[in-house]
Amino acid sequence: MGSSSQLLLGVLFGAVGLGFLTYGWRQKAVVPLVVGVALSIMPYLISNVWVAVGVGGVLVGVPYFIRI
Repeated sequence: MGSSSQLLLGVLFGAVGLGFLTYGWRQKAVVPLVVGVALSIMPYLISNVWVAVGVGGVLVGVPYFIRI
């Protein structure tokens, strides 16, 4: 079982991922949709807290810089 910080990060990035997923689905925007799926899956795949913070931060910033 993981630490409480892993659980908190999983909930946080999962909620942000759900927001991006919903926005991408309703606006028919590919980048937020893909980022939302990636943020929702990421806590299951990454067990290191600092790597999860880094990858999650990069993923949250991707829709701001890449607009298709």
